[in-house]
Amino acid sequence: MEKFSRTVRGYDPDEVNAFLDKVINQVEAMVNEINDKDRKIKELQEQIEDNNGLKDKLEQYERMEETLNKAILMAQKTSEQIKVNAHKESETVIEDAKRNANRIINEALLKAEKIENESNLLKRNTTIFKKRVREIIEAQLEIVDELNEIEI
Repeated sequence: MEKFSRTVRGYDPDEVNAFLDKVINQVEAMVNEINDKDRKIKELQEQIEDNNGLKDKLEQYERMEETLNKAILMAQKTSEQIKVNAHKESETVIEDAKRNANRIINEALLKAEKIENESNLLKRNTTIFKKRVREIIEAQLEIVDELNEIEI
């Protein structure tokens, strides 16, 4: 607390005025400090709001990342399943093709055997036919020879 010297009409006005100037300067400094602090508080609140907005965006991006990771995992599982199904289907197609090839080969072998048998039968029949024709011709020749021997 400040003490003032006394004069005839009360306290010394110069001392009081100097004190008041000092108080005014201190009050103005405090007001300026309060205003600075208010401005800093507002800036910090804006930063907090910005940070909250960024937090919200970050959370949104994290949710999107989680969703994308789930989608990637699902796509990988689906891809693996498609590969497995394609492999099974290709094995089935190959097995069917092998069965069809074996069936075709067996049918071809049976046809070839049948044709060979028919060919052998035709050869035998041709040989028998030639033999009979020869016998008939020889018999006819014998008749001709006999006719030559007979004089008419």
